[in-house]
Amino acid sequence: MDELKTSLKVAFADTFAFYLKAANYHWNVEGILFPQLHMLLDTIYNEVYGSVDNFAENIRKVGSYTPASFGRFAELTTIEDERAVPEAKEMLMQLYNDNERVLDSIRTAYDYAEQAGEHGLSNFLAERQDAHRKHGWMIRATLK
Repeated sequence: MDELKTSLKVAFADTFAFYLKAANYHWNVEGILFPQLHMLLDTIYNEVYGSVDNFAENIRKVGSYTPASFGRFAELTTIEDERAVPEAKEMLMQLYNDNERVLDSIRTAYDYAEQAGEHGLSNFLAERQDAHRKHGWMIRATLK
């Protein structure tokens, strides 16, 4: 159960870091495709943000405390912090790679949830995988 709790916290921190980076890019994107990219990033960061409370509550359901500070997120996340404002294409490439990291951490937590027989949690994590696969597809298609 400790592996499950730890993996959930990593996936949660990755989710929050991904949300924050997508919001950053939404606020700061520039260029000839600004309206389209601004809207795409808005769609992504709002969908991810909409999952945060549910994710936190699922951590509580397994008897653990939810990380809730930037310091703790920084310790847990596999996503690199963004301090610059890259060009639009670089934003999308970084966000695509970060989305893959989120998928990896969610898959890990899913596997531990299945091993623990936590099928409700597994269902939630499967839904998050599906949402992030869609984000990946949308970003990948935009980059072509």
